[in-house]
Amino acid sequence: MMIRVLALVLALAGPAMSAQASVEERPVSAVVLDGQELFRVRGVKVFTSETRARHISERLRILADDYSVSAQSLSVIEDAISTDVIAGDQILFSLLDTDAEPEGTTRQALGRAFAQKVSAAIEKYRQDRAPRNLLLSSLNALAATVLLAVLLWGVVRVHRRLVDRVRTRIRPIQLKSHEVLRAAWILQGFLFIARMTRFLLVGWILIFYLQVVLSFFPWTRPIAYQILNYVLVPLQALGAGFRDQIPNLLFVAVLSVITAYLLKFIRFFFAEVEGGGLVIPGFFSEWSKPTYNIVRVLIIGFALVVAFPYIPGSSSPAFQGVSLFLGVLFSLGSTSMVANVVAGLVLTYMRAFKVGDVVAIGDSRGVVVGVSLLVTRIRTPKKIEITIPNSMILGTHVVNYSSAAREDGVILSTSVTIGYDTPWRQVEALLLMSAERTSGVLREPAPFVLQKELGDFYITYELNVSTDIPENMTRIYSELHANIQDAFNEYGVQIMSPNYEADRDVPTYVPQERWYSAPAKPPGNGDRGEAHAAARHPQS
Repeated sequence: MMIRVLALVLALAGPAMSAQASVEERPVSAVVLDGQELFRVRGVKVFTSETRARHISERLRILADDYSVSAQSLSVIEDAISTDVIAGDQILFSLLDTDAEPEGTTRQALGRAFAQKVSAAIEKYRQDRAPRNLLLSSLNALAATVLLAVLLWGVVRVHRRLVDRVRTRIRPIQLKSHEVLRAAWILQGFLFIARMTRFLLVGWILIFYLQVVLSFFPWTRPIAYQILNYVLVPLQALGAGFRDQIPNLLFVAVLSVITAYLLKFIRFFFAEVEGGGLVIPGFFSEWSKPTYNIVRVLIIGFALVVAFPYIPGSSSPAFQGVSLFLGVLFSLGSTSMVANVVAGLVLTYMRAFKVGDVVAIGDSRGVVVGVSLLVTRIRTPKKIEITIPNSMILGTHVVNYSSAAREDGVILSTSVTIGYDTPWRQVEALLLMSAERTSGVLREPAPFVLQKELGDFYITYELNVSTDIPENMTRIYSELHANIQDAFNEYGVQIMSPNYEADRDVPTYVPQERWYSAPAKPPGNGDRGEAHAAARHPQS
C-alpha cells in the first residue's frame, strides 16, 4: 500500500498531506488547458500548488494532442486514499480528501466533476485545431482585417474633413475691440484635441482588432485574453501614481510660477538699466545683458535644486543613476566649455569690445557682430564671418580701433621711400596733399609726417592720418595710396620702392597725361564727392 502511495506522489503530483496541516495554510493554483482555467489544486507536503498544477496541466496538454485517446474515455477510480482520474492506462491526476474538504464535497464527487471538465476541455481543444475550424478562423481574421482597414480609412477621412471645415470657419474671440483669443491659437487647440481623439480612437480600434483576431486561433487565444490588461494595467499604474503625486506636482507648479514671475522682474530690471532708465553708479549698461543671463541661470538652478525632491520618480534608483551618468558626462565634456564661459565673462566685464566695434584679434580683423559666453563672431572686410572661442581671445592681444575712434579718431599710417635727391619738405607736402584729397580722413587732428629711417639709398617717410570710421579702414587705405601715387606722379617725384641698384637717367614716374590710359576712364565732375560718400557709407 505504501508503494502505491509513493508512486502516486511522485508520478501524479498528488501525495497525501499530513492530517494535522491546516487547509487555510495551503495556497491554490489553477490547472489550465489552452489558456482556459479548468480547476484549482492545493499544495501538498512534497509539492507546492504551482508545481502540482503545472504537472497536471502538462499531462492534460499531452493527452489533448494524442488523438488516439478519446476525450470521452476518461474514468474515475476510487481507493481508500485517493480518487484517480485516468485516461487509458495513464493516471492524469489524483484527488485527496484534503482537496475536497475546502469545496464542501467528497473527493469522489469532485473527481467526477473534474473529469467532466477535462473531457469537455480536451474535446474543445481538438475541435479548435481541426482543419475546417482553422480555415474558418483564417477567413474570419481576413474579414476582420478588411473591416479594420475600412474603419481606419474612415477615421482618417472624417478627421481630415473636420479639420478642413473648422480651419475655414474658425474666427478669433473678441471682447469689444480687444482680441481675447486669436484664431491661430484656437486652431492649434482644436488640432491638438482632434489629433489626440484620433490617436485614442485608432488605438482602441487596434486593441479590439487584436483581441478579436487573436481569439480566432487557439495558439494566440491566451494572449487575446490578456491584451487588454497589457494596456489597462500600465494606465491604471500611471493614474494611481499621478494621484499619489498630486501634492508634489502642486508644489512644483507653485514654484514654477514664482520663478517665472521673478525672472520677469529681473529681466525688466536689467532692461531698464540697459536702456538708461535706471542708473547704477559704476555699472555700465553693456553689462546688463550678461549679468541678467548669470542671474537667470542662478535662479533657475536654485529652483531646480528646490524642486528636485518633489519631482515624481526622483527618489528611484533608476532616476538617480541616470542623473549621475549625465553629471559625469557633463563634467568630462564641459572642460573647454567652462573655460570659454569664464573667458566670456572676463571679456564682458573688462569691456574690451562690444558689438559693432572694429577689432583685431590675433591675425583676424573685422567688425564684431556677436558676443556670447562661449564665442565671439567678427566679420572681416571681405564679408567672411570668423568664430573665435573666448578662451583664445583671452590668451591673445586685442586691438580695438573703435574705442580710439570714438575719442580723437584712430590713426592710420602708411610709408613710402623717396631718394635723397628729392627735398624732404616737398615729400612731406605731397604726402599731406594726398591726405587732404582722401575722403574719410579727419582734418582735426591734422595729418602729420614722420621720417622713420635714413637708409642707404632712400628716406622712409610715414604718413599718419586720423579717421572716425575705422570700419572703412580698407577703403581709406586704398584711396590714400591712390592719391599718394597721383600726387607724386603729378610733380614728377619718383617713389623708390622696390629697391634699386643704380640711378636711372630719367626718373621713374607716370606723367599726368598717362593717368587714364586705356581701358581706364577719366572721372566725372561729381566722382570725388561720390568717392567720399562711398568711404563713409560703404555698400557692404
